[in-house]
Amino acid sequence: MTVDQAYSILYTVVLICLAALIAVAIIRTFIGPRITDRILAVNMIGTIVITAFMILTTLLQESYLADVALIYAMVSFVAVLIFSAVYIRKNKEDR
Repeated sequence: MTVDQAYSILYTVVLICLAALIAVAIIRTFIGPRITDRILAVNMIGTIVITAFMILTTLLQESYLADVALIYAMVSFVAVLIFSAVYIRKNKEDR
């Protein structure tokens, strides 16, 4: 077994583990008792997807995937900001 094959197997196993973590975070998004749990789960999903994109960049040796990961990071950040703003506004109205 060469080093490249070992890295390929390692990256594949890590991607499978990340997929399992995304599934757990999606479940947490739907059953989270509070809105803050849901916001954190969505943020965690975004972080895991960015990590998966960067691993795929290395595994497939496609540099454009790094650009996709950066764009996804910006979109994910803005989405969490919007979710937080909606939560804060809703919390102020409830008082």
